[in-house]
Amino acid sequence: MTSHPTVPEHPAAPGGPHTDLGPYLLGLLAPAERDAFERHLADCPSCTAELPELAATTDLLAELRTAGEPIRTPVPSPRLLDRLIGEVAAARRRTRRRRLTLVAAAAVLVIGGPAATLAVTAGSPAPTAVAVAAQYSATDPATGVAATVGVTPAGWGSAITLTLSLGTLQGPLTCDLVAVSPQGAHQTVTTWSLPATPYETLHTTGGTALPPTAIDHFEIRTTDTSARLLLTVPVANTATQPPSRQSGILGTTIEHTGTALPGPGRWPG
Repeated sequence: MTSHPTVPEHPAAPGGPHTDLGPYLLGLLAPAERDAFERHLADCPSCTAELPELAATTDLLAELRTAGEPIRTPVPSPRLLDRLIGEVAAARRRTRRRRLTLVAAAAVLVIGGPAATLAVTAGSPAPTAVAVAAQYSATDPATGVAATVGVTPAGWGSAITLTLSLGTLQGPLTCDLVAVSPQGAHQTVTTWSLPATPYETLHTTGGTALPPTAIDHFEIRTTDTSARLLLTVPVANTATQPPSRQSGILGTTIEHTGTALPGPGRWPG
């Protein structure tokens, strides 16, 4: 099969010693011109990259030649040949290292799965673990409403994920997920709507300025005037979490068991 030369992706700029690459490959340069071009080639990345691609033209011309003087193929000087061989070997080593890094990263993702994410960097002594979300769950046995809240620390507070099973809850409703601090501060994490024909499971995300250690529990509430509490999800790792708390919303004690307390109420002032 006849091989054809390829056009370099970044051709050299016209003019100057760059234009001597073709005559050099065809052996048309005088000895002094050849020595001058080899000195240029040793320091020119563009010509060095283009040299092996254009060298294929020598074979193509040899096949097309039917008569005349044989085409002279130049032989680089030992100094230039050593330099070119070294550059090719270095490029192959860099490519091999990049491939090994990608293989290692893929292996970590396959082994770790979604529960753990690792950052792999070439040249690092060991992988660096990325923060994984802590998860907290609660269920209301009366309505079947169940929630799992994931909390991941962030430089600006906490990144939050919510998976909510609606049970027998009926719409239309608009609901909030609210993060509550041990001091009773409320921050809305995310808001969603529940249509008249409800879906079975909700997946949503949000965030709060509260760091994970400053979150006492989460509340799922309606956004209407009743601000009805649908479910409380306690956060077990809060250092100052009290066993119970008097609610200014419902006027009753909320036990941190994940059980929803029905009844009307208002947001605290």
